[in-house]
Amino acid sequence: MPISADALNRIQLLVFDLDGTLIDSETDLALSVNATLERMGSPTLSVEQVASYVGQGVSVLVRRALGEDAAEEEVNRGVTIFLDEYRERMLDHTKPYPGVCEALEELRTRKLAVLTNKPVHFSRSILDGLGLSRYFFQIYGGNSFENKKPDPVGLLQLMTEADVPASKTLMVGDSATDVLTGRNGGAWTCGVAYGIGAETLREEPPDFLVKDLRELSALLNQDRE
Repeated sequence: MPISADALNRIQLLVFDLDGTLIDSETDLALSVNATLERMGSPTLSVEQVASYVGQGVSVLVRRALGEDAAEEEVNRGVTIFLDEYRERMLDHTKPYPGVCEALEELRTRKLAVLTNKPVHFSRSILDGLGLSRYFFQIYGGNSFENKKPDPVGLLQLMTEADVPASKTLMVGDSATDVLTGRNGGAWTCGVAYGIGAETLREEPPDFLVKDLRELSALLNQDRE
């Protein structure tokens, strides 16, 4: 593990990705994408196929679902339809991953935030609906800044708001996008092996990897027990 025990003990700010890290939203995303495709007269996709498109924002998700050769006008129409469909079902099956609630409770003495490429109003509504918002001092989404992850603008803003330097900040996520975000912002990175984009962590390995978020809280709290 490249990060030392001493560096782990100094972590004051944890910034979490949302889909694939804190919440299992695959089913609701897939159902919403397929409802969109049906309304547009396009073939539907498997849950696994839709999941492979998640992580870089709604426009990328819809463009990939429609096919890379889809016209910009069709993509824009698809985004509008998707947002309408997802609004209706975003909490039908979505739930925190096992161990997330316990880990957040154990980590709440530090500063916690969410930085996701999902639209911010959906992100906040989902976290409110799952009773998780209370753990975070800030929740930023893909439309909170001019650029989405892996651009570090959101991460840098959170570090400024928390008044915590990069050396004491940990970016936690399930994909290469999250690792690159942390790296671009000068922060430490933790990957979660259970998430939607976990396969991409082979391309961009984080500083360390956990199989359950409770492992992270145990690592960070080991010198406090």
